[in-house]
Amino acid sequence: MKPAPFDYVAPATLDEAIGTLATAGDDAKVLAGGQSLIPMLALRLARPAVLVDINRVRGLDAIREASGMLEVGALVRQRALERWAAERVPLLAAALRAVAHPPIRNRGTVVGSVVHADPASELPALLLCLEGVVLARGPKGERMIPADRFYRAPLTTVLDPRELATAVRFTLPPTGAGWGFAEVSRRHGDFALVGAVAVLTRAPDGTVGRARLAFFGAGGTPVRGLAAERALEGRAPAAGLIAEAARAAAAGLSPDGDIHATAEYRRRVAATLAERTLTAALARCGDPQ
Repeated sequence: MKPAPFDYVAPATLDEAIGTLATAGDDAKVLAGGQSLIPMLALRLARPAVLVDINRVRGLDAIREASGMLEVGALVRQRALERWAAERVPLLAAALRAVAHPPIRNRGTVVGSVVHADPASELPALLLCLEGVVLARGPKGERMIPADRFYRAPLTTVLDPRELATAVRFTLPPTGAGWGFAEVSRRHGDFALVGAVAVLTRAPDGTVGRARLAFFGAGGTPVRGLAAERALEGRAPAAGLIAEAARAAAAGLSPDGDIHATAEYRRRVAATLAERTLTAALARCGDPQ
């Protein structure tokens, strides 16, 4: 199939890109990696009047770590971050390895996946679990949008059409934190039917100091497992408590059913994956400080 006709613009600077978006507004789409956008254009699910290719814009391809934060620019490919994170942030590497296949990750961008907002995608849930933010720049300047305020519905965010997402920032797990990641898909590389990601820390007295849990493929947006977090924090992490917390988190989900899985299946699997990821996170925790 062929896309509908559009004008192609390849700005050389960030200001030029934002100026084009400001003029075109809803009629524009941003091209970075294109691994989600190009198929949508080919199927005519997206019909922009203007395609803004930002690959010539300098300064958007950096990975920066400072003060417990990891900033990933809009042109950083998923495979590049996967390699960077392999020894430094294994949770990131594990999540990225589950994204499609290497040829896709070689072109697809981290920020593009976050902004595309597919509810079955790993990276939006990871950003939510790690309490990240999206950096967006538009005609009125730059703003930082917390992950828990960024997603509205499937493929829908609070990003203004005149804004460009220039980077995302992940809050890195502190030293000694444990992590877990798991998903169920029909085949490796397919979108997840449901998945979960968790981070735990231990307090000096051995109780859970901090718990973060997020689901993907379990609703119209990535979802925090707040019930599990509240059940765990400040308590001794016995196996029974973790199972109870996982069930409580899954009970609050409102997944959709489709030809791939029923809503009830997704809810049951979410409980299982929550328990697995929380258990794995606890096993990876360092000694209480």
